[in-house]
Amino acid sequence: MAILVTGGAGYIGSHMVLALKDRGEDVVVLDDFSTGFPWAVADGVPVVEGDVADRELVARLIADHGVTEIAHFAAKIVVPESVENPLLYYHANTAKTRDLIETAVKTGVKHFIFSSTAAVYGNPLTNPVGEDAVPAPMSPYGTSKLMSEWVLRDAAAAHGFTYAVLRYFNVAGADPQGRSGQSTPNATHLIKVACQTALGQRPKMDVFGTDFPTPDGTCVRDYIHVTDLAEAHVVALQHLRQGGGSITANCGYGRGFSVLEVIEAVKRASGIDFRADLGPRRAGDPAMIVAKADFIRQQLGWVPGHDDLDGIVTQALAWEKRLGAAHEQDRVSS
Repeated sequence: MAILVTGGAGYIGSHMVLALKDRGEDVVVLDDFSTGFPWAVADGVPVVEGDVADRELVARLIADHGVTEIAHFAAKIVVPESVENPLLYYHANTAKTRDLIETAVKTGVKHFIFSSTAAVYGNPLTNPVGEDAVPAPMSPYGTSKLMSEWVLRDAAAAHGFTYAVLRYFNVAGADPQGRSGQSTPNATHLIKVACQTALGQRPKMDVFGTDFPTPDGTCVRDYIHVTDLAEAHVVALQHLRQGGGSITANCGYGRGFSVLEVIEAVKRASGIDFRADLGPRRAGDPAMIVAKADFIRQQLGWVPGHDDLDGIVTQALAWEKRLGAAHEQDRVSS
């Protein structure tokens, strides 16, 4: 019995691989390396370069490794890009997920864990927002993920497998042991961008919107540590293995921080007062979104261990320093 982790060389996927490997699970990774890196995958885990929509390749991996479960992380995730190029997102996130699900059905995969997003809620009427809120995505990114949820729901009902849809809020931080972190150079994650600016890797950063109906006018988000998120996937997998039914669950801490509060946290951690320019809103950004995560805590027993913004920022900053040192070493060596 093995678990296929798609996108397992990326940010969240690599942390899921670490969580599974730490528990002695058999894991195989499929990644196209568009944003991931082979070195980000835990030692000893087989890594195959390829596309999740390549049905022959996926079927061969499932057969060769005895895969009975899939954790699907491979996706496009940049909201502004999805607004500019929606067809790319419906292809990468919806059409390819549909193809992966079909292969899973044909090869007898028992359980499927899907990486979804709080973007399916759009700009919720109330916060914290629960899983029972009516989805109203504001961007093609959010819609592409919601459509994938529907495909998964209907396929599971027709073909008898079980699934867990996990709707992430804003993922941040790095592995506390320093084994992985957000490594994509042009990533748009706020904490990564702020850390890069603090370290002089960017001349400045931009704040998109100061006129939102929030306490300081900037967007408010619920930041979840990537290690806690990986643990949420583990408890969801255990739930399915123990015969539990299919679920949809929010993954967040239930409290939010504004963009300006996050920037101040990075300034505290780094000791550097870097430049942050205030600018207009971006398309697709809701004012505030905070998770109501009672279900995964109470029903699945998820207990987060890293619910601390300063700790999240400190680990993210340490990871950026490690990446910078590695890039400098590579430059000198070449």
